[in-house]
Amino acid sequence: MELNKKVDEMKKELIKATQEVVRIKSTLDEEKPGMPFGEGPAKALEKALEIAAELGFHTYKEEEGYYGYAEYGEGEDYVAVLGHMDVVPEGDNWIYPPYGAEIHEDKIFGRGTLDDKGATMAALFGLKAIKDLKMPLSKKVRVIFGTNEETGSSEMHVYNKKEKAPVSGFTPDAMYPLINAEKGIRRFHVVKKLTSCNCGIAIKSLKGGIRPNMVPDKCETVISIKNTEDMVKAVKEFADKKGYNMKTEIVNGDVVLHTFGVGAHGSMPELGKNAVMQTFDFLGTIAKGSCPLADYINFFNKYVGFETEGTSLGIACEDKPSGKLSLNVGVAEINEETADLWLDMRYPVTKKGEEIMDTLSKKFAECGAKIERVEADEPLYFAEDSELVKTLLKVYNDETGQEGKAYGIGGGTYAKELPNIIGFGPIFPGKPDLDHQANEYIEIGDLVMNAKIYAHAIYELAK
Repeated sequence: MELNKKVDEMKKELIKATQEVVRIKSTLDEEKPGMPFGEGPAKALEKALEIAAELGFHTYKEEEGYYGYAEYGEGEDYVAVLGHMDVVPEGDNWIYPPYGAEIHEDKIFGRGTLDDKGATMAALFGLKAIKDLKMPLSKKVRVIFGTNEETGSSEMHVYNKKEKAPVSGFTPDAMYPLINAEKGIRRFHVVKKLTSCNCGIAIKSLKGGIRPNMVPDKCETVISIKNTEDMVKAVKEFADKKGYNMKTEIVNGDVVLHTFGVGAHGSMPELGKNAVMQTFDFLGTIAKGSCPLADYINFFNKYVGFETEGTSLGIACEDKPSGKLSLNVGVAEINEETADLWLDMRYPVTKKGEEIMDTLSKKFAECGAKIERVEADEPLYFAEDSELVKTLLKVYNDETGQEGKAYGIGGGTYAKELPNIIGFGPIFPGKPDLDHQANEYIEIGDLVMNAKIYAHAIYELAK
């Protein structure tokens, strides 16, 4: 096959280009003129555009530095490949330098090799193969270089205001064979003012979790009570009975309760052990009577507890493309004046988020709480019989020899940021998902295979 042969001929150039962009530390930093997300993302964007220009593509950089792209072909309509040049911080425990792009055992190590720099370079070189072979296209092709995917995708808000939408395309920000359904997400606070509480205890503070999309693995509660020894004993007996990991200490006359759970991603809360809800489980045994705090705690114990599908709240639902609704209590903050839980809900693609939120609002009102500060992320769904899904799956199946099928996820990819875009690669089935992990790498064989798949995918969409 001519395309595959041409990609093989460019293998060394593809590796070199990937190394060049990976060597740039492009984490979010202080805004500067022409650098809305700091020097790192700006430098990575410049390097990507430089590589694209050297390959003979027309390039464009948005005037304020939000994004850029490489373009090939003619026509008003265009097919897009949406990649990003920013990365998450490297973290610790790397075997090789996180920005060294070193090659060991036929793997390129470095932050961004998978997510998304290496995969975006693979798409760019796939387009280069089409260009060199002078294969006829009926649409333009645009490889977009984003700069803020990891921390909000605000560059795509600018893109969508300034640019025409693509007619089709994909993002190498997912997994193979293909992700055709991404659940809708609602993140919101459930807040209640605490006045005239007299339920036998006083919670000076309760803090657990760091982000709504993570199952909290720790929760610390400062409890003011006269008989501290009885409280310490009660905690131990309760923890032993329930099998919870709870520790206490006396600090300035107060009992400080430390609860330890097991963290997990908010899209799969059933895999974790929620330290906040374990704490609520205990507090429910000592928060007696009817007062704002006791009502709030007992409500969540009754209607949420350790359920992760919203059954008792009356919002449980599922569909074939994306599965069941998930619900995670991700962050908790309670003081003597306010109780505030921050929840992450992911709902099936064929359901309506506003209807679910209306049900929740009425339910939470039963304990005097209100939903505040709602963050909405709408679902993405392409039917299995859509042309985009069928075309990309056929390319995947033809190039790998595997019978791949589309599937849905609870998380979100870059595909949600641009119309008519779907998640396609770069991670192959059975290979580790090293996105955001220490020792992120891409196998050179997989990098080249991605370039071949993307070359055929671009051609099929734009021919």
